[in-house]
Amino acid sequence: MRGGKIYIKGNAGYRVGIHMKSYQDLYPIVIVGGAVRDFLGEYMAGGLLIILGMDRESGQPIVGGHVGTGMHGGIIYVRGEVEKHRLGKEVEIFKLNEEDKYKLKVYLKEYAKDFDLDLRKILREKFMKLLPCTIRPYGKLYAY
Repeated sequence: MRGGKIYIKGNAGYRVGIHMKSYQDLYPIVIVGGAVRDFLGEYMAGGLLIILGMDRESGQPIVGGHVGTGMHGGIIYVRGEVEKHRLGKEVEIFKLNEEDKYKLKVYLKEYAKDFDLDLRKILREKFMKLLPCTIRPYGKLYAY
């Protein structure tokens, strides 16, 4: 995905956001209202993933395992807590700053309107930001 928006009201499956990449003025956005399974944002190079975790079954995690494996660009926001053991080694958890809060409000406003949801209720929960901690996670594997 190199541009456009995908809004999912409920849960999504495996490998959501694989190989997303921004290109010039194209900025891909995926918002999932429910939970996702393994390999969220795998090899992500740009764009934005927002996982809200609403309407999950009791005890169901918001994300599966290996989140951000191979990620080297873009941003993943998750509403709620994600245990560190679910993250790929290429990503780290960061606190939101004011720019993040503004960005979430802008994108979630349209999402909430499209699905007739209460934006204030969505934003009441804590979000975490996942960013890559390297720009070339596998570069050393191919260097001689």
